[in-house]
Amino acid sequence: MNLLLAEDDAVARMTLAAVLRGLGYEVTEAEHGGEAWANLQLGHFPIVISDWQMPEASGPELCRRIRARTDERYTYFLLVTATGGKQRYLEGMEAGADDFITKPVDMEELRARLKVADRILGLRRHVQHLEGLLPICAYCKRIRDAAEQWESIERYVEARSDEQFSHGYWPECYEKHVRAQVEGGGGRGGR
Repeated sequence: MNLLLAEDDAVARMTLAAVLRGLGYEVTEAEHGGEAWANLQLGHFPIVISDWQMPEASGPELCRRIRARTDERYTYFLLVTATGGKQRYLEGMEAGADDFITKPVDMEELRARLKVADRILGLRRHVQHLEGLLPICAYCKRIRDAAEQWESIERYVEARSDEQFSHGYWPECYEKHVRAQVEGGGGRGGR
């Protein structure tokens, strides 16, 4: 899994990056918040580990920017700080962080927190998959919406996108159902 590490202290960044690579992560390093944000514009990172105090964009600011995006893919954000305490923790959580760890980083604690991140990201993917399933009637092909109402596929899709429908016939349906009506003069009761 690709991970973004934003840390302005070169020694701390190199140490953390080495540990993370040892845990099997592909690590992209950023020297400050501005570089981290630039990397986030180029691609998706399921996990971001960010120092709190950095030039150009602090960890909480970076997190707020990520949360403000409309990207459907979730980024798990782990905030690292030199000072702990309830107020600091709450401030990080209000910025949108998923987890919080203090310096010096205990590598066993970091490993445990990353296991939680992997588990949460896996659950999120599962939920997105389930949300993507559409309950469709096997007979009439109507779709049940979130309000438990059944509506036509056309109406459902048109209400949720810019798509419009036109209709035609699948060749086998045309042969089976339509050709006889067309060639027989219009079908039921028509002459």
